[in-house]
Amino acid sequence: MSLIVPENYDPKLSIRETEEAIRYIRETFQDEIGKELNLQRMSAPMFVEQSTGLNDNLNGVEAPVSFTMKDLPGETIEIVHSLAKWKRFALKKYGFGLHEGLYTNMNAIRKDEDLDNFHSIYVDQWDWEKVIAKEERTEATLKATLKATVRQVFKVIKHMEHEVWYKFPQAVYHLPDEIHFVTTQELEDRWPELSPMEREDKIAKELGCVFVMKIGDKLQRSGEPHDGRAPDYDDWSLNGDIIFWYEPLQTKLEVSSMGIRVDERAMKEQLEKAHATDRAELPFHRDLLAGKMPYTIGGGIGQSRLCMLLLGKAHVGEVQASIWPEEMKEACAKAKIQLL
Repeated sequence: MSLIVPENYDPKLSIRETEEAIRYIRETFQDEIGKELNLQRMSAPMFVEQSTGLNDNLNGVEAPVSFTMKDLPGETIEIVHSLAKWKRFALKKYGFGLHEGLYTNMNAIRKDEDLDNFHSIYVDQWDWEKVIAKEERTEATLKATLKATVRQVFKVIKHMEHEVWYKFPQAVYHLPDEIHFVTTQELEDRWPELSPMEREDKIAKELGCVFVMKIGDKLQRSGEPHDGRAPDYDDWSLNGDIIFWYEPLQTKLEVSSMGIRVDERAMKEQLEKAHATDRAELPFHRDLLAGKMPYTIGGGIGQSRLCMLLLGKAHVGEVQASIWPEEMKEACAKAKIQLL
């Protein structure tokens, strides 16, 4: 457990006022991001069969919550970590066309999460995915598509700041006016003596908001990845995280992870690099490697993280109901951090 306790913290809103703000942010943002990115809201599963290969393996070490059910003997059911792969499957199944996409409310349990101000075992995010053309898969075109989409997401987040300020002027946290782009290799070259997360802190504080690109593959100097990424959804050369500098806690705050999804070549290469070639036999992976899946861009936007950012909250537990250690609950109570 890790906890940052800000000095003289003032939550500004009561719990009931905070709940009103949460409802407003969630309902308004999903409508606006749907319009901006041409996404339709779709229903999504909270659990999937292990044998489909649809669950998100995250860094490969986190174990999903699993169970069995009476009417599917011999099948293990897993609560999703995210819907990164399911969304691409759904675009095909439901017949989405070029530059059309979907978004869904994703609720997950990540029981192995390290708890702190931003991390909970309960994860809620808008998962979204959009079809792009195979012909767009040139490096220059894909980079342009990725950056343009990142700017669209930032535009909606920035607009939400103004919407929240209008309704809750005493509580809104003001955001920078621009998002910048930097690669993980550029960060390592600039600060080789720092850890990847320390580099993110440095660049976020310097620029205010940044999209850190190319996460998952090994860096040139250290030979280690900047951060872990599953090998079977993001193309590690065409992905990244939207990170804000968060003044109330004097640290970075990641709000969204997104990227161009793997094609057949990238999937094969990344499975080999991750020593996970056994996944190639799973149904989702077989179809993708056979060219039967649409080419897509997609990502996730944290619902509680966004509420926390826009309302200047000190702890994610102020905008979502989860479970916390007694030690953390006591420290939060003393600091006027109102855990739900």
